Amino acid sequence: MDVTDHEPLRVLLLGIGNVLWADEGFGVRTVEHLHRHYRFPANVRLLDGGTQGLYLLEHVQDADLMIVFDAIDYGLPGGTLKVIRDADVPRFMGAKKMSLHQAGFEEVLSVAELTGRLPPHLTLIGVQPVELEDYGGSLRPAVKAQIEPAIRRALDCLEAFGIAFDERVEPLPADAGLTGRELDIESYEASRPDAEQAFRHGDIRFLCPGS
Repeated sequence: MDVTDHEPLRVLLLGIGNVLWADEGFGVRTVEHLHRHYRFPANVRLLDGGTQGLYLLEHVQDADLMIVFDAIDYGLPGGTLKVIRDADVPRFMGAKKMSLHQAGFEEVLSVAELTGRLPPHLTLIGVQPVELEDYGGSLRPAVKAQIEPAIRRALDCLEAFGIAFDERVEPLPADAGLTGRELDIESYEASRPDAEQAFRHGDIRFLCPGS
């Protein structure tokens, strides 16, 4: 579809990852923070993509500009923020897969490209994770500290395309967020049992048979 001056860019702000595995949740946490603290026009959609894989295809195909937030293995020190653009995005998504959701999303990009509907403008805002093997854990401080810088990069990108936004005077409450109150980062962190009650590296019933 050709975008004219009378047709605003269809924008997708997409966070992907798994909030249950520590720094893997960076993308979801970032788009959630963005949703609760900023307002956007109707042509901008914010989406918690989680680990949905091919279920995201139609959303990707419908976008003219897509900004993706994710934890990416760049081979850099933990907590490093790095921005990748356009043709390099699919390459980085498939280079060093840390989890199944990245394999699924690489497939989404491949199918979108094969159908001629890959967004013409792509930006990947990724952070190098510090810790992934902590089931039920939250973002490590070095990664959590990159949420607002990542958002600033995204807003700079939107401004470059002439897309307006407003910062909310008061952030949306947790129950109005993308992830819901139970998975809101503050509730999620506050309600976690201590290590004696909750095994940190997966479900002990499956990882340690006979325990």
